Amino acid sequence: MFKGILIEKDDAGYRASVQDIDDAQLPEGDVTVRVDYSSLNYKDGLAITGKGPVVRKFPMVPGIDIAGTVEASDNPAYKAGDRVLLNGWGVGETHWGGLACKARLKGDWLVPLPSAFTARQAVAIGTAGYTAMLCVLALERQGLQPGDGEIVVTGAAGGVGSVAIAVLKQLGYAVVAVSGRPEEADYLKQLGAAEIIDRSVFSAPGKPLGKERWAGAVDVVGSHTLANICATTKYRGVVTACGLAGGMDFPSSVAPFILRGVTLVGIDSVMCPRPERLVVWERLARDLDVDKLAMITHEVSLAEAIPTAAQLIEGKVRGRVVVDVNR
Repeated sequence: MFKGILIEKDDAGYRASVQDIDDAQLPEGDVTVRVDYSSLNYKDGLAITGKGPVVRKFPMVPGIDIAGTVEASDNPAYKAGDRVLLNGWGVGETHWGGLACKARLKGDWLVPLPSAFTARQAVAIGTAGYTAMLCVLALERQGLQPGDGEIVVTGAAGGVGSVAIAVLKQLGYAVVAVSGRPEEADYLKQLGAAEIIDRSVFSAPGKPLGKERWAGAVDVVGSHTLANICATTKYRGVVTACGLAGGMDFPSSVAPFILRGVTLVGIDSVMCPRPERLVVWERLARDLDVDKLAMITHEVSLAEAIPTAAQLIEGKVRGRVVVDVNR
C-alpha cells in the first residue's frame, strides 16, 4: 500500500482525497518509480478542483511532474536505482501521475534526472520550467537575439512566467513582466524583470495593430492578452503561446502577421518528442540559475496539495509548488 491523491467521479460527485492505494491498482507500464517529489501545475489544479475537463479516466492520480527512483523495470533503458524525471505525456489525465508515493509508467516517457539538479530542484522546475525553456528555444530558432529588443512575459508571477524571466535574464534579454498582482513587483524584479506592467493593459479588446514594442513574447494567457501582444509586437518579432489561463479564444486579426511579419509559435509540452526534451533539460542545467529556484518555489505535503490546488486556480500562488509526496 502507498499514499496518493485519488480523484473520483461517481453518483456522489467529483472529489479528490488522500487515500491508501494498493500496488495492484497501479496502471500498466514497464517501469515502476518510487516518487520523491511531484508538483502542482495549472493543469493539476484544474484536475484536483474539477474546474476543467482535464481528467479523462476515473479514478485518477493527478500530477504531471514526477522525480524519483526506479524501483523495478522491464525496460532495457532503465534499471532499479536509476534517478528519473517525467513531464507530461498525459499522466494525471489518462494515466496515473505523480501525486502519490509510487507510479507505474512507460519507460519511453522518462528522461534521466540531470546531474545538475536534485529531484526536488527538477520538480521545482517541472513542466512549467520545461515549457518556459521550450518557449526560449522557439524564440532562438526564429533568430531572436538579446540585442533585438524587449521580451514580454505574461502571467509573470506563475510557474512558466517565473522561470521564463529568470532564464531570459540569464541569457541577456531585457524582460518586461505582465502580472495582475502588484504585490509581486519586488519578486519579479529579483527574478530579472526590468519593468512590470499590469495585466489590465492587455486583457480588454484592442486594436488590430498597436504601437510596435516587443521583439518577442512568452504568453501563458491566450484570449485578448495574446491578441494584444501580437498587435504590439515589432516587425518580424516572435510570439510564443503556451497557455490559456485567460481563455481558449484568440480574438485577433491577420494584421500583425501579414503587415509586420510577426511569427506566432505554438508550444506543446505534453507530447514533445523525447530528443527535444533532453535538449531542454540540458539547456536548463546551463541557463537557469538554480539559486533562483529557492525564491520561485515553496513546498507542501500531499494533503496540503489539495487546498493549494484551489488557490493556484484562483491566481493566488506565486511561482512553483513542490509536493513532497512522502509527507
